[in-house]
Amino acid sequence: MNSKKIFGSIVLSSALVLSACGSAEESGSSEAGSDGPLTLTMFSADATQDDPFTNPVAEEITERTGVKLDISYPVGGDDLEAVALMIGSGDYPDMIFGKGGLNQLIDAGALEPLDQMIEERGDNIKAMYGDQLTRLQNSLDDPQIYHLGTGGVENKYLETSGTMMMQLGLLKEQGYPDIQTLEDYENALVDFLEKNPTTEDGQEWIPMTLSGSDWRWLITVGDPASFVSGFSNDGQWHVDESSGETTYKFQREEIKEYFKWLNGMNAKGLLDPESFTHTHDTYISKLSSGRVLGIADQDWNISSAEAALRGEGKDWSLWAPLPVTLGEEYVAQSTRDYGFTGSTGVSISADSEHKEEAFDFLNWMASEEAQILTNWGIEGVNYEIVDGMRVQTDEDRENAQTNSNYALETGVGHYVHPFPQWGSGKMDSNGQPVTRTAKEDIRKNMVEAEIETLDAYGAELWVDLFPAPEDLGQPAHGRAWELPLPTSSQVNVVQQRADDYTTQKVTEAILASPDDFDAIWDEMQTELEAMGIEEANEEMTGYIHNRIELWEGEVE
Repeated sequence: MNSKKIFGSIVLSSALVLSACGSAEESGSSEAGSDGPLTLTMFSADATQDDPFTNPVAEEITERTGVKLDISYPVGGDDLEAVALMIGSGDYPDMIFGKGGLNQLIDAGALEPLDQMIEERGDNIKAMYGDQLTRLQNSLDDPQIYHLGTGGVENKYLETSGTMMMQLGLLKEQGYPDIQTLEDYENALVDFLEKNPTTEDGQEWIPMTLSGSDWRWLITVGDPASFVSGFSNDGQWHVDESSGETTYKFQREEIKEYFKWLNGMNAKGLLDPESFTHTHDTYISKLSSGRVLGIADQDWNISSAEAALRGEGKDWSLWAPLPVTLGEEYVAQSTRDYGFTGSTGVSISADSEHKEEAFDFLNWMASEEAQILTNWGIEGVNYEIVDGMRVQTDEDRENAQTNSNYALETGVGHYVHPFPQWGSGKMDSNGQPVTRTAKEDIRKNMVEAEIETLDAYGAELWVDLFPAPEDLGQPAHGRAWELPLPTSSQVNVVQQRADDYTTQKVTEAILASPDDFDAIWDEMQTELEAMGIEEANEEMTGYIHNRIELWEGEVE
């Protein structure tokens, strides 16, 4: 799950947020003409830093469309608070990626229905989404389209993320052991540390570390519990796919078992004692040192550390993703195909004076021309044409591997999300994948240590170690965490309280004496019931049924 894309936990300054979101009214959308390109203001819930829209790809977008984006973002990281403040002020930019606040924006009358414009002038959009266009409809009661969904429409799963990971150097020293279960994972760490108590320069190893002091708790503590349990990527929920029955996942025995394992790891001194207190910067610094043997994290969250390790030639300190589960009876779901699940995406403000221009821009972003530009960059700079096919230049590959700020500086990949995306499985008119994620591209971007490790396991890509997507099936509901819940829903209220509580209580349980773990867990269950979690489960089950009916026409 990409929990980062749903939850923020840092309270941000209202003044800063309103300042960021108010640029549309304060500065206005400048008209194209003698003064230059048309500036369209945009709020992006997932943006985390200033983007002056002046990198090479951005400038090329402006050159081809006559549009320059003025992108604001939720200062402090809390996208839901930023959307609430936007609604409270009534001040909206031309385009809004509201993410989890989509329904709040719809209920506030802030968004323009797009159906008519799609029909009249959305040829690229219709071609991109095809029969999946209906999945952009808001609800059974209001089947209008208010956004153009994030996520690729047609995907091929050649990479995985969010799994348990282990250092390449450890795997090599251990003779490339078969690691399928938490027991295998722990044994590999223990065996390695017994033979190698310190690094070559005499420093202490960090057997396993997490980033649990802020919202990243969700992706390094909460999400891995789902993955090792063989659960689908449903965020804070577990969905029974035969019935649609949905439960808050922290009630599940499998989730308890994973946290009990972490409790044991902590008691044995195998878990970094600062896992729940160090800052994200400190966490990345530890990863960049080459001393960390085990992690459980999303690739995008550790990319800067990986770039630093490659830049310093510490290739064997990189990590291999592994299909680790609670036991052999569980099946890792990390390579599962969820279908097109673009439940949120870019919308156009109902108050914008440039609705048609904004729509035409989004329609262009759905074109083959735009998809190649945003995914590959600029010909002659980021790639060359060799025998009629795009080939990334050696210089650009080196930059991408070692520069943690590559995407923002070059623009390559930076404007794929949250705009319309063809997806990694889509071929362009020349028969080449529109993204840089073909098997050949992935292999070329690997360092020798990764290639050697894969060869030792008889694999070409890391996904070869995981179940094939076609063997895992496709859930009818997509992913529960992507459901934009109605503003009248009590699930929003109960889940936020439950998330805040379980984050604190699970952390307490992990760090407690093993003798106290069960009592803390039982106390947490009692409190969740008192919060109304069973009612939230029932309500969420109804939303899952509605989603299936909206998409499939019926609930089995």
